[in-house]
Amino acid sequence: MRKKRKIERRYYIVIFFLCISLFLGLLIYLVRDERKTSSVERILQDSVLFVQKIVSAPIHFVTDQISETKEKNDIYKKYKKLQARVEQIESIEARNKELESQLQEMKALLELNQILSENTPISASVITRNIDGWYQTVTIDRGEKDGIKENMAVITGQGMIGEVIQVNSFSSTVKLLTSVDGNHKISVKIEGNEGYIYGLLSDYETGNQVYKIEGIAENTEIKEGASVVTTGLGNTYPSGILVGTVTQVKTDHFDLSRTILVHPSVDFNEIRYVTVLKK
Repeated sequence: MRKKRKIERRYYIVIFFLCISLFLGLLIYLVRDERKTSSVERILQDSVLFVQKIVSAPIHFVTDQISETKEKNDIYKKYKKLQARVEQIESIEARNKELESQLQEMKALLELNQILSENTPISASVITRNIDGWYQTVTIDRGEKDGIKENMAVITGQGMIGEVIQVNSFSSTVKLLTSVDGNHKISVKIEGNEGYIYGLLSDYETGNQVYKIEGIAENTEIKEGASVVTTGLGNTYPSGILVGTVTQVKTDHFDLSRTILVHPSVDFNEIRYVTVLKK
């Protein structure tokens, strides 16, 4: 019985679709016919067109939505590609700035090496630095095999940075000027209106990042911005190497003692290439 009902349902469906096909065929014939149409036929034609519009409207809507979604996806993909390129360009620009900084540093160092003709310059790179003693020492990639010895002065393109205190076969330790203390004072001279004024670089304030110069006996006026250089006394640092510039002059209540604050010419946070001065 169930099989018989299923077969009958199939027949009904086939008959229904045949009827629909005949009806649509008749409508097409009536629509395409070039003869004069009756009012009934015109109503049928208008009805067919109306039905077409109703049926086609959602189809067009769905098609438009699909096209719009596809365009949005394409735009989003292009945006992601552009964003990746922008990030890549920013990375390249940052790298170029770093290389430009290194190039300028090496140019300045080369020019200073040419001035110090009485010394044999030995170029080196900083290879390690102790975080806990950031302003104390650095390690360079030149040692005894390269002719490095203790007490040799070390400079960068911006000026004096320190001296060699320990030498290994292939590396050396450099004590920075920023590690200066009362037991290891450095003789310096300050540019004045009537010549140089001599003093002792005795301390470095890490917080303010300035040297302190004491022991100045002369009453000569010292202006802010005056250059401070090494004197060559002490047989370690050559004469005339820039140390920094004066930022402030302090005096005691009786105007008898003066302390000079000096901004270093070297950025001790950015030491990468150095020159050891071999006499």
